[in-house]
Amino acid sequence: MTSAAFLGALCLALSCLGGARGLRSDDHEWSKLIMVHHWPATVCQEAGNHCKDPPNYWTIHGLWPDKSEACNRSWPFDPQEIKDLLPDMKMYWPDLLHPSNFSLQFWSHEWKKHGTCAAQLDTLNSQRKYFNKSLDLYKELALTSVLQKLGIEPSTDRYYQMSDIRDALVSVYKVVPKVQCLLLEKGQEVQLLGQMELCFSKDLQLQNCSHAVEPVARRQEAWPNLGLHVCEDGPVLYPPLNETKL
Repeated sequence: MTSAAFLGALCLALSCLGGARGLRSDDHEWSKLIMVHHWPATVCQEAGNHCKDPPNYWTIHGLWPDKSEACNRSWPFDPQEIKDLLPDMKMYWPDLLHPSNFSLQFWSHEWKKHGTCAAQLDTLNSQRKYFNKSLDLYKELALTSVLQKLGIEPSTDRYYQMSDIRDALVSVYKVVPKVQCLLLEKGQEVQLLGQMELCFSKDLQLQNCSHAVEPVARRQEAWPNLGLHVCEDGPVLYPPLNETKL
């Protein structure tokens, strides 16, 4: 290779490297990760009962950095990278609202919007690491089992006080979660338990969640019709799955 050709190739390589750097997720700062859980009965009820065979346990909505979204639009989702995770992904991270597409569109959305930002951490810097660690955190938190052990179970006629649910979770996790409800229409007095958020520091240690900032885009996420908000103090219904009239 001539000197001129070598220099040309070197410049091209450096140019590509510089372009790749400009797309890295560490251009977007965030301070904590949020493990978001969905309660299928509430999600499916709000979505007009379009779910098909939803599970009777809390499922993963996503693992979200708190202050950044879509950090690297050139990093596409590749299902081949999580091929070995598919059994757990289908079980614990299903697309409740669009079951016919095998959840691939949902996972792609979560990766592009949130995973590319979480990827600034070495422990999450690939698609496989991001989804695998999300599954690990979900299993470690074991929210469904924790609620059962606390005596908080789905019921059609038993109401819980929001403060009691929050205090019970704090007694187990030692941090304050964010609990979100579906606020029913005017004239209906009860709110339905719908979503739980547990927060982690960048070194993946549990920490308190804050309610101070809740961007509209995050509240709506991939389901723009979901009316989930931080639960108000007062009675909460934890609806059983068979009450969603599927």
